[in-house]
Amino acid sequence: MNSNLLNIPFVDLSWQNEPLLADIDGAIRDVIRRGDFILGQEVRKFEKDFAQACGVRYGIGVGSGTDAIALGLRACGIMEGDEVIVPANTFIATVIGVILAGAKPVLVDCDINTALIDLESAQKAITEKTKAIVPVHLYGQMVSPQQIEDFAQSNHLIIFEDSAQAHLAQREGKTAGSIGLASGFSFYPSKNLGAFGNGGMVVTDNEEIAQKVRSLRNYGAPKKYYHTDFGTNSRLNTVQGAVLNIKLPHLKKWNDWRNRAGAKYDQLLQPLAEYGITPIKNVVQGGHIYHLYVINIETSPQPIYDRNIIQNKLDEIGIQTGIHYPIPCHLQPAYEYLGYQKGDFPNAEILCDNILSLPMYPGIDDENLELVVKHLTDIVRNSD
Repeated sequence: MNSNLLNIPFVDLSWQNEPLLADIDGAIRDVIRRGDFILGQEVRKFEKDFAQACGVRYGIGVGSGTDAIALGLRACGIMEGDEVIVPANTFIATVIGVILAGAKPVLVDCDINTALIDLESAQKAITEKTKAIVPVHLYGQMVSPQQIEDFAQSNHLIIFEDSAQAHLAQREGKTAGSIGLASGFSFYPSKNLGAFGNGGMVVTDNEEIAQKVRSLRNYGAPKKYYHTDFGTNSRLNTVQGAVLNIKLPHLKKWNDWRNRAGAKYDQLLQPLAEYGITPIKNVVQGGHIYHLYVINIETSPQPIYDRNIIQNKLDEIGIQTGIHYPIPCHLQPAYEYLGYQKGDFPNAEILCDNILSLPMYPGIDDENLELVVKHLTDIVRNSD
């Protein structure tokens, strides 16, 4: 066994979870005593508090982030035959949510520097069937509210935000979830605000949409045994609501830590620019909440350094990394029927081939950030 092996995980949840275990344990015990396991008081409290934190009036807890997109789009009036614009560089759940809503996902390219949706590409994709656009606030960085609002208004489109990676992210004075007609969030355990299992939420300022999602998540019943919609069973359970209520007051502090770590990475990585390795660009500064910290291994036109070799060598040292995402949505085998081909969205394809996510979590300290960049630098320089 190599005693010099580092231990820098890609994600470490213990720093935020362990100090809260006593409070979480007490909150879960209270749920057990009350027995309100489905849509109980902890869910109602979390719905109210999280919506308020996002700057909107209503929150509706659902079973997952995917369901938040699917049910949220349906509540916004999206239906079979409609087209919804989605960036090709996103987690596949965004596409699945559109399909589950009955609509056709129309994929578009992303900006090579920020990895966010490219609105010029989106403009070219609009048809008479286009009803909505889903801006994905990727890696913790928001799409420009002003740009997406202007785009949607000029094209008469609904905005439905995918905020699964952007809990309390900010840009231009607005918070993720407050731009569109509605927005979907995920509380998967590794998210900035993570449950102890699956969970999601739709947030909106529109009372009618909120009521519709409440019905759709609960078998299409606005009241018990009275079914007005073809709904499903997708409810944030009360135990998860209890966990999230304990965590929510700490979210800003955790996001601030991530942002400071991102700024430190940016500083440390500057010398690697000459080797073609640069961070995905932060254009919002303090509003970026760094769900992920992603670097781009530049192409010229091929990668100067092999991303997989770099990742494997870091892993051998004891530094875990990730790839978000290795295959763009339009090249996933399950979605060949949409008719896209390799080369359709070159920026998304370049990023998927060359990005690498470095360790990022609240609690990561400067020493570990410096070790990550030091060993990354050593690997790159020794590859010359």
